[in-house]
Amino acid sequence: MASYSIDEAIRELTPVLGKTAPAGAVSAEWIATTMQAGHSSRTGGYRDAGGNLVSEESTRPLDIVEEVIEKLDAAASHRFNKVVIRWKKAKLPFMRGEITIDTTYDQSIVPRGPEDPVYEAAAAARRAFWQTRGGVREGFAAERETANVHNQTKWFGPHRRVLAVDAPEKLILATDGLSTPWAGISEPENGVECELFMEFDPATLDSTGTANWANLLINLGDLVADGHRVARDVEKHGAILFCRLTEDYAPLTRIILSCDPSRIDGLPFGSVPLIRATPVAEAEIEGRDPDEDWGATAARQALAKHGIRI
Repeated sequence: MASYSIDEAIRELTPVLGKTAPAGAVSAEWIATTMQAGHSSRTGGYRDAGGNLVSEESTRPLDIVEEVIEKLDAAASHRFNKVVIRWKKAKLPFMRGEITIDTTYDQSIVPRGPEDPVYEAAAAARRAFWQTRGGVREGFAAERETANVHNQTKWFGPHRRVLAVDAPEKLILATDGLSTPWAGISEPENGVECELFMEFDPATLDSTGTANWANLLINLGDLVADGHRVARDVEKHGAILFCRLTEDYAPLTRIILSCDPSRIDGLPFGSVPLIRATPVAEAEIEGRDPDEDWGATAARQALAKHGIRI
């Protein structure tokens, strides 16, 4: 692309930002990140003398800010990933406001790359945890989805799979990847900050049954990864009615998610809780309050009948 300097960007912004400033606005600031791992961001706006955001009727300021940032990025002669644009209202009428543009390279917002070692460190920590519970079946933790170019699956990290653990007198199926740090972002978080598990009597499951429940657990993981702070809601209520089951699982109709006292330690950014997934029949949750958040009381009562303490 042809050259495009900060001075040119300021000249392009000056007549627009002042003209479209809403009543009461005395300053403005927009903070943007350039495209990284398929994502970019734009935040900010006009503020009044008290520093409060002023609502804007027109989208033109944000549009031209975005256009200018794209031009600067395309014509950049030096590396940057963050742009801050500031506008200050002129002190005298008929004068133009003051605009500054700063471009920087902020290492703290550089997204994790597809080969970051943190992913396998998380997987190793989970495997070490489950090996204290029983024998982890080799080869069962097959990936259920090919990651994209950024190493992201539906769980936003590279791992979307289930582990099978042969424990004394029970079979444990557990998600393996919800707590993997997300690929393509920089935040120091262990994914969605939890893992799910289910327990079964191994005498009641053949290989087909095990595969069916493992597939359900993958789907539950998709819902948790796509939801908003499900682990937080489980911690708050102790147990929640999470989702319905298809007729394939009749007479079981619902899944309850509940707190487990165990946590997985040694993950890259601290420990995460385990969340138990329990299938129940509709009769076990009859009489629940339809207005209660997540049907928490009915969920706790149903688990008590199963001998599961919260």
